[in-house]
Order: sequence, then C-alpha cells, then structure tokens
Amino acid sequence: MQKLLIIGYVWPEPNSSAAGTRMMTLIKLFLERGWQLRFASPAQRGGHEVDLAALGVASDEIALNNISFDHYVADYSPDMVLFDRFMMEEQFGWRVEQCCPSALRVLDTEDLHFLRDARHRALKRGRSVEAGDYCSDMAKREVAAIFRSDLTLMISSVECELLTSQFSVPPSLLLYSPFMLPPPRPLEALPAFEQRRHFISIGNFRHAPNWDAVLQLKQKVWPLIRRQLPEAELHIYGAYPPKKATELHQPKQGFLVKGWAEDAQQVVSDSRVLLAPLRFGAGQKGKLVEAMQCGTPSVTTSVGAEAMASLEGWPGAVCDDWQDFADAAVALYRGEGWQQSRLRGRALLSDRYDAQQLGDALMAKVTELAASIEQHRQSNFIGLMLRHHHHKSTQYMAQWIEAKNRQS
Repeated sequence: MQKLLIIGYVWPEPNSSAAGTRMMTLIKLFLERGWQLRFASPAQRGGHEVDLAALGVASDEIALNNISFDHYVADYSPDMVLFDRFMMEEQFGWRVEQCCPSALRVLDTEDLHFLRDARHRALKRGRSVEAGDYCSDMAKREVAAIFRSDLTLMISSVECELLTSQFSVPPSLLLYSPFMLPPPRPLEALPAFEQRRHFISIGNFRHAPNWDAVLQLKQKVWPLIRRQLPEAELHIYGAYPPKKATELHQPKQGFLVKGWAEDAQQVVSDSRVLLAPLRFGAGQKGKLVEAMQCGTPSVTTSVGAEAMASLEGWPGAVCDDWQDFADAAVALYRGEGWQQSRLRGRALLSDRYDAQQLGDALMAKVTELAASIEQHRQSNFIGLMLRHHHHKSTQYMAQWIEAKNRQS
C-alpha cells in the first residue's frame, strides 16, 4: 500500500473555508485510490476541524525546528509528501529530502499567495497591478518553493499562465487541478425560486479578501440594493467573525451578520442570490462554486470570476461597478434570468469540475512522476540549485533555533 504524508498549514476545516474543502477532497481522493494517509500540522487546532480518525486517517501534531520530525517522517517512510502551501515546503522540505529522498514532494498552493498580496497592495495604492508588483519577497519565496517541488497543484489556469510566462516555470512542474466536485443534486431537488428568501454572502472572516468584501457590501453595495428593495435582507455568514464584523449587524437596515454556518450548503440553497464583491484575491472561489452546486445565482467581480468562467457564461452576473453590481443583484432577486443562471452553473460544474476526470489526471501524473523521478529532478536544474542553497541555509537556521530552544 502506498503511503502519503500531508503536512498541513492548518487543520482542515471544510465548513470554514474553501481551502479546507479542497484539502478534504484530496484526502478522500487518495483514500479512494487505496493509499494510506497521515496528516500532520504544526498549527493549533481551531475547534472546527474535521474528524480525520473517522476517515481512517491518522493525525499528528509536529513541531517546527525540531529533529523529532526527522524521526517521524523516516519512521513513516512515505511514498509521497504533500505540502499544504509554500510555507510548509520551506519549513519541512529539506527534512523530507534528507530523510526520505525517494518520496515525491508535491506542493498544493491553494492559490498563489503572492498574487493575492500584490493585488491587495496595489488596491491600497489605488491602482492596478503592475509587473513589478510580482517581484516581492513573497513571490521569491513561493516561486522558489514551486521550483524545489517535484510537482505543484494549481487551482487556477490564470495562475499557471502567470508562472510560466512571468517566472519561466516549466509546465512539467505544474498540474492544473481545480476543485474536484461530485455530480450536484438535480435542480428539481433544490428549493425553487418561490421558496427562497434573502441575499447571502459567505466567507471566512480571517481571509482578508472576504473581510474587504463585507465592507464593500456595507458601505457601497447594500445601500444601492435597499433603495430598490427596501424590505430585502442580506445574511452574512462566515467562520471566526471578529468584533468589528459583528458590530456591523443592523437588522433595521436588513444587514444581518450571522457568523458561523453549521450547514453552509443549506443556507446558500435557501437564499435567492449570493453576493461576492471581491476586489482582490487569487485562485478560484469556493463560495461561488458552492453557489453553483446549490443552484443559487451569484453576482461577483472580475476578480471573483477569474479562471472560473467567461463573463458571458457566468451563472449570474459579473460587475466591477457597484451600481451595475447592485442593479444586477436586484434583477436576479426579482427573477430576471434567475433560472437561466442556474442552468449555466450546472453546465460549468459538468465542464470544469468533474471529480472523476480531475482525480484520474492527478493520480496518473503521480504515477508518471514516481516512475521517472530522478530524470524529472535532473531536468529541473533551477530546482536543484534552489534546493541546494535554500536547504543548507534553512537547515543551519533550524538547527540553531533548535539548539537555542534546548538551552532556554
């Protein structure tokens, strides 16, 4: 039986974030294909993490800058190690290479952190992203981790293109691997238009693009909608709402901050239109895919829809002007194009997110790499060079920190 070790940046919380859902999809895929799994993370448990033991997956807490991980990974001797985001490759990549040199080292970016960061910084400066914005320290770290890995899973085709064109990353190091979704429930089994009420917005409050979107709703979008629909309500859900978010709760204005959703799919299915006024971000947006699954039309921005569908084929509307955004939301809420939007969502799910097809492609790539791993690594000289210099410096720093911790 082949063995996979996943090193998680956080413990998977599928009800809190798209990243948690993505991680659980990967875990279930490898389980279904007969692999043995262990999940390890240096993060604190948040209280909403999934019960991995119930799935037959062992989970372990690991320490940063500690030789105990070397013994741990050597004892398990995985065939493949999956790093959840580039920070985990930075911390543990050199240890995996030293202790298990034949194991495949695969990076799952979730999305490109440096792209989201560049867009955020440009937004704060009131301008569009320029080529120079990508040359940040975060970009250097993340792209270096991609070069050092045997394979990187990319959720966005736009980000694949950015890496190959801007940073000359060889396509052989990347695999386009978006959300892998099972067939959705038939639209007839979901609440009909007449059974639904309210607008909805959903997203983890700890994720900066989501918090910014809530502020845009409060300050810009919702007043425009309420002028046309004075009795409408907007229900805002999301994990870990801070006090500054709950203070926005104003029932008289129909602006209701609900916080944690026990069943996200249920609250989205009960809503008439989902609103996602995202001004920056990266990757693909789990909330928008979830809306498609629930047969709920959505209104978002070009950033929100990026790498998910054409503007014309969007299951709802894509608008970057707030008045246009509000008008489109009101029209859908009143039923204009509502059913057609649901049908477009079903077409997108079938065309782009088929779990069987995407899962087969990932497993085929893993099998291909395992059979030619030395040749694959030798052809990636930049990766060899970066591994040599990074791993040496990281190793000595980690050993220094470990020695210092023993003395304290």
